[in-house]
Amino acid sequence: MTDGNLTSTEESVLEKIESEDVDFLRLQFTDILGTVKNVSVPARQTEKAFTEGIYFDGSSIEGFVRIQESDMRLKPDPETFAILPWRNDENSAAARMICDVYDTSTGEPFEGDPRRVLKDALERAKEMGYTVNAAPEPEFFLFEEDEEGRATTKTNDAGGYFDLAPKDLASDVRRDIIYGLESMGFEVEASHHEVAEGQHEINFEYDDALTTADNVGTFRTVVRAIAAQHDYHATFMPKPIPKINGSGMHTHLSLFTEDGENAFHDGDDEFDLSDEARAFTAGILEHAPAITAVANPTVNSYKRLVPGYEAPVYVAWSDRNRSSLIRKPAARVPAASRVELRSPDPSCNPYLAIAVMIHAGLNGIENDLDCPDPVRENIYEFDEQKREEYGIETLPSNLGEAVDALEEDEEIYNALGEHVGAKFVEAKRQEFEEYLIDVSQWELDRYLETF
Repeated sequence: MTDGNLTSTEESVLEKIESEDVDFLRLQFTDILGTVKNVSVPARQTEKAFTEGIYFDGSSIEGFVRIQESDMRLKPDPETFAILPWRNDENSAAARMICDVYDTSTGEPFEGDPRRVLKDALERAKEMGYTVNAAPEPEFFLFEEDEEGRATTKTNDAGGYFDLAPKDLASDVRRDIIYGLESMGFEVEASHHEVAEGQHEINFEYDDALTTADNVGTFRTVVRAIAAQHDYHATFMPKPIPKINGSGMHTHLSLFTEDGENAFHDGDDEFDLSDEARAFTAGILEHAPAITAVANPTVNSYKRLVPGYEAPVYVAWSDRNRSSLIRKPAARVPAASRVELRSPDPSCNPYLAIAVMIHAGLNGIENDLDCPDPVRENIYEFDEQKREEYGIETLPSNLGEAVDALEEDEEIYNALGEHVGAKFVEAKRQEFEEYLIDVSQWELDRYLETF
C-alpha cells in the first residue's frame, strides 16, 4: 500500500517491482565527466525514494561539491524505470531508474547535475516555442580479453562496413545487446559492423532530447555488460587503435513546434530546410570550436578528429558529402527533416553535449544568423588555399585548444552553468597537462636509441 502521495506513474513502478520480483533498485545519475554512477537500494525502499529521495555523499563524485557541503539527494524519474536485462539469479531481478540530483541545503535542483543542464536548454527551447528531438549513432569496439580478464586491443574479426558472418564474428554479441536494449524499451532501428575491424554500431530510434541523453548512458552500460558476458570488452574510447577509423557519435537534431510540426522542414527550399533550420545550423557552425570541447572531451578524441579517417574536422555543412561537420540527411517525409552533427564521439557526457548543441542552434535562430552555402565537394581534397577561398575553418586540433575555445565562447560556456563550466574546464585542463608531460611509447620507439 502507498501513502496516497504518489503519482500514477510511481504507483505503476511499484506494481512492476512486485510483479517482476525485483529485489534491488539502482538509482543512476551521471557525473560531470559523463560517468554513470549508481546508488543501489533494496526494492522495498522505492516508495521512500519517490517521496523523500535517497541521500548520498556528493563530495565523492567528480566535480560535484566540496567535502564541507557533501550531502546530496537523488530524486528518481519514474519514467525511466526499466528492468535490467540480466538477472541476479533465477528468482530475482534488478531494475534501474535515472535520477535528478538535488541540493539538500536549498532543496533546489543541483546546478552541477548534467541532466539539469540539459533541462535548462530544453526550457530555453520551450520558451521559443520548440521541443527538441535527437538521435545519436554511438559506435564502439569489441576487443578480446586476456587470460586475467583485462581488456586488450585485439579484435576477433576481420569485418568491414556492413559485413556479414563469418567475417563479422561478433554478430551474436550485437544480437544479445539488441535483445537487452529492447527489453529496456529501446526501439532499435538497425545494427551493423562498422568500417574498422572490431567496430560496431547499433542505431536506436530518435526521441525527445532528454530521453535520448538518458538512452545514451543506458546504451553504454548495456553494451559493456552484455559484451562482458561474452568475454569481450566493449569500449567507447574514440580512437583505441591508431591508423584506422575511430568511433563517433553522429547526432541528429530537429525542432518541432507546439502544434507538432517539424520546424526544420520547408518543402519550397532546395534542401527542404526552413529558415529556422538554416539559422540553427549557422549557430552550430559559429560555436563549433567551443562545442568540440564538450562533444569531444578527451585527449584521445583528437586522434579521431584528423583528415583521412572519415571524421569531420572542417567547419562547413553539406547535403551530400560526409567530409563536412554538418550534414543534411535525406528525409523521406517532412517529419524526418533534421541536421546531423558528425563531430561528437561516444566518450562525451550526452547531457552536456546535447545541451550545448541546442544552445548553439537556438542562439543562431535568436540572432538570425546567415547560413553559408553548402559545400558539395570533398573538403578532404582541398588544399589550405582552397579552404581559405571557401572560408572553411578547422576544428581545434587538441583538447587544450578546444578548452581555450570553450572559455572564450560566452554562449557555450554559460550554457553549461557557472558550476559545471568551471569544474569541466578545470578537469580538462588537468587532463591535457598530464598528457603533455607524459612520455608515450611512440616517443620511446622513435627517439630512445636515435639520440
